Amino acid sequence: MKLLKLTLLSAFVVSVWTVNAQKLKKNQFNNPLVEQRADPFMTKAADGTYYFIATVPEYDRIEIRKSKTINGIKTAQPVVIWRKHDKGPMGNHIWAPELHRIDGKWYVYFAAGSAENKWSIHKYALSNPSEDPTKGEWKEEGQIVSKKDIFSLDATTFSHKGQRYMIWVDRASANGDNTGLFIAKMTSPTTLDDKQVVITQPDYEWEMHKYKVNEGPAVLVRNGKVFVAFSASATDATYCIGLLWAEEGADLLDPASWHKLDKPVFFTNEKLKRFGPGHNSFTVAEDGKTDVMIYHARDYKEIKGESLYDPNRHTRARVLRWIKDGMPDFGQDLDDNEMALKQTVKTKK
Repeated sequence: MKLLKLTLLSAFVVSVWTVNAQKLKKNQFNNPLVEQRADPFMTKAADGTYYFIATVPEYDRIEIRKSKTINGIKTAQPVVIWRKHDKGPMGNHIWAPELHRIDGKWYVYFAAGSAENKWSIHKYALSNPSEDPTKGEWKEEGQIVSKKDIFSLDATTFSHKGQRYMIWVDRASANGDNTGLFIAKMTSPTTLDDKQVVITQPDYEWEMHKYKVNEGPAVLVRNGKVFVAFSASATDATYCIGLLWAEEGADLLDPASWHKLDKPVFFTNEKLKRFGPGHNSFTVAEDGKTDVMIYHARDYKEIKGESLYDPNRHTRARVLRWIKDGMPDFGQDLDDNEMALKQTVKTKK
């Protein structure tokens, strides 16, 4: 009888999801896409498969979901590819994994503390030669070492004009009271060139609520510019997304090449019950041309205890629009699915 009830309940849930999905228009999403998954990263493979990876609330493992559609990630089963160590490095605070295909291999970049000191955070890598990252064997590549390696996390990578770069987070001020974004060329998928520079650290009030934070970089090259979205402030309702950009032909290792908006581009909207949106990534919709932002947010403001340990940062998806001057429009006053109904300006890839 108990098994019958569970079967009926599962059928009901799938049925409700199917009905909701049928009501969605093109490039609308069945949000929240994945509950209790923060720092979401989604990538579209060459064969069109979407792979999804994110921070789990237990901070103890890395898992991947896959689907032929973005909405399909909602019901995709997670595959655990790695678990934290019982002692030593990579033993605590497993944060913000990203999945990248580089030179015929899959790489996961992630942050981790040690089992004995969860705040001793550094960046690490895993690799897997399998075509499908949910299969095959994952190898620990060890720590990605940077010159400053005090509180090092949120590594992302991108290739631009034949050169691969990494952007990551560490203490950026002289007195170490903040976090900022560093950039360097990569000499291999797991090593950095010696020149490593800070391209942003907190300057404005909206970047300094409770903590002075710039983190969670996400790169998008469009319209002759290299855009970097980043997150700022504490992991509560003050969390928000800011925007940097450099000209496509600029020296990306020159801090003067980078410009930062003086206001956040995406932040809490109480009317829409969207609190603390942030730590996003970018992917492309099934049509192969529409940019989509994957991000996390809560649907309530008040948090009991330390916000970092509140599990209800849910993964959401929304279209990213472009305006005539070539800048992105995040749609601060629109809900996720209203974005897909608005005119989207064609962009140069």
